[in-house]
Amino acid sequence: MIHSMTAFARRQAETDGLLLTWELRSVNHRFLEAQFRLPDTLRSIEHPLREILRKQIKRGKVDCTLRLEQQSGQHKIVLNRPVLLQILTALEQIREEVPELGSPNPMDLLSWPGVLGTSASIDSNEAATAVIHELFEETLTDLIAHRQREGAQLERTISQRLDEIDHIVRDIKLLVSSLSEQLLSKLKARVAELAGQVDELRLEQEVVLLAQRADVTEELDRLTIHVAEARTNLLSPGPQGRRLDFIAQELNREANTLGSKSAVAETSQKAVDLKVIIEQIREQVQNVE
Repeated sequence: MIHSMTAFARRQAETDGLLLTWELRSVNHRFLEAQFRLPDTLRSIEHPLREILRKQIKRGKVDCTLRLEQQSGQHKIVLNRPVLLQILTALEQIREEVPELGSPNPMDLLSWPGVLGTSASIDSNEAATAVIHELFEETLTDLIAHRQREGAQLERTISQRLDEIDHIVRDIKLLVSSLSEQLLSKLKARVAELAGQVDELRLEQEVVLLAQRADVTEELDRLTIHVAEARTNLLSPGPQGRRLDFIAQELNREANTLGSKSAVAETSQKAVDLKVIIEQIREQVQNVE
């Protein structure tokens, strides 16, 4: 079964007076590209989380965001003393170079990035890491389930388009089965319009040559083969997006050749219809993992 690359999942859990929220979003991408947004104190756990994600998802751009919120009534302002001391030390060095500068405004110091924070923080200790990992895996499971559900819908849509291709191929086979007779009738009608005399044997030879040039049996057979291969990929496990994209390109190639070799208006129109359907398949395949 194929999976979609578009999905969303969100889970929450409480620990040590904090509300943890994981949000995972995935969209289309040629390869796997993961972006983690974590609090600075938890950067050390990013690599293990990436490994967990990589084992479960093969394609798509995945944004993973962890938010920490202090529970109601426990919110406190925290002064980051190391950062404040660094700023004061730098100001003291500046005053040595430029003595006329006055004392810094306390509010300016507090507005400096990183000086003020909140108690909504968590250290990467073993207990906290276990909670975050467990919540991440649960959210990832939800994300994959969403991708599976959308994948099932994509499978039905693509299968319907493949059925339409089969119908058109059968119609074209019926049209070309009597192609020689159609060409002969057209040539005779043209000769009659010109009021000319033509050797019947010569006329039949010309019809045979035209029929050979307009023979699309190979293209029709290859279209059937590609459709069967696409169906096999839709039902096979593992990522199938790139394979299906390649098959869609080959289907389009055969449709183009079919259109260029069409000798009658009906087959030309059928070739156009084929290209429209194949383009619809290619658009849907871009969403497949």
